[in-house]
Amino acid sequence: MDHGQWKPAQFFKSAGSPTPVNESAAPGRVGDVRRRNLSLVLDSIARTGDAKPSRAQLAAGTGLTKAAVSSLVADLVESGLVSEVGLYRDGERGRPGQGLELSSRRGVVGMEINVDYLAVGLVDLGGNLRFHSTVESRNRGMAPGEVMERLRGLVSEAVAAAAAEKVAIMGGGLAVPGQVDEQRNIVLSAPNLHWENEQLDPGSLLEGAPLGVRLSNEANSAALGELWYGNGPADFLYVSGEVGVGGGVIIGSDLYLGPGGSAGELGHIVVHPEGPECSCGGAGCLETFAGQEAIFDAANIPEGSLSERTEQLLAALAAREPHALKAVHDAGRYLGVALASSARLMDIDAIVLGGHFALLAEWLRPALLASLERYAPGLLEPKNLTVSGLEHSGTLLGAAGQVIRSVIESPFEFLLAGKLA
Repeated sequence: MDHGQWKPAQFFKSAGSPTPVNESAAPGRVGDVRRRNLSLVLDSIARTGDAKPSRAQLAAGTGLTKAAVSSLVADLVESGLVSEVGLYRDGERGRPGQGLELSSRRGVVGMEINVDYLAVGLVDLGGNLRFHSTVESRNRGMAPGEVMERLRGLVSEAVAAAAAEKVAIMGGGLAVPGQVDEQRNIVLSAPNLHWENEQLDPGSLLEGAPLGVRLSNEANSAALGELWYGNGPADFLYVSGEVGVGGGVIIGSDLYLGPGGSAGELGHIVVHPEGPECSCGGAGCLETFAGQEAIFDAANIPEGSLSERTEQLLAALAAREPHALKAVHDAGRYLGVALASSARLMDIDAIVLGGHFALLAEWLRPALLASLERYAPGLLEPKNLTVSGLEHSGTLLGAAGQVIRSVIESPFEFLLAGKLA
């Protein structure tokens, strides 16, 4: 599956471009110079998207000599990070040159653990989703080791798909619905899973992958997926609707995490001080009104699988069943209360709805906009309240995209060790 919407300018806007360095001007530091220039060239190829620049165009754009660019590109092609495609003429009299693009033969596995499902996807360097699978799984209260074992079975399907398409897996990204310590691979708090300070071993999901597996927060990954592969502007608040309600804050085309790494915890903003108890230990939080299970319960949708309950809810809404309409209306109203405060605090005037909020947008939007206008008049234009078009793949794309971006920013060490050959 190719979303065809990858935005290279957004993907690298916050990172900045490396500065070209003349190797002859820095004796004794050739390794450092080559490291920076490899990143510069790979970054430049990635930024051009579908333009597929030639070596001569890269030299002109980076300020490096044609000889230097040719040598660097040779390493990138040999490593499998870059592919040569077609022939392009530089001007009327110029010699035809081969175009260059990020390789479709190198990929990253995006993985997601959520409360009631598991998902995996294979994303190549160009941002194409080559494989995607989601299975329902009741993970709440289950030991992390058991959930990881279930996920491992799904990951094996992605690995098999990669082998069938001759895509070499570089590494993976694992997203979970909770606060994480990425460096130590610890889930600090995931209330809806009933996990607290749980040590994970993400690398075990992709044994032998040179980049290992990076742990991240589900809503943050979804926000990055929307930024890089969807329609997200440079500044927006992404709202993730699942069993819980999460948020990801994008400012200046970069993810804002806050000093403690937990910015965007939208689901635990108090919207009704006398409201019901929340899984976080507080009361009256947004997710007690707008979370998936809260909506199902308020709409009188009986217990069952996620797909069954979702289908029944949509049918009830289509039939204009009063309980269903009120449940979604109330969810939109309380979501508006939370967003009014959040948008004011962060000075953000664009909101993207994902997860079940995207699915319910037709019925949710009127109450949400009315609430925003009531509590933050004039702050948000209706056109700036949009719905993610990535469906259920945004989190996977964002989790994988973080790893892909790290490769493009720092390819030298992988080329040096020949790890990706």
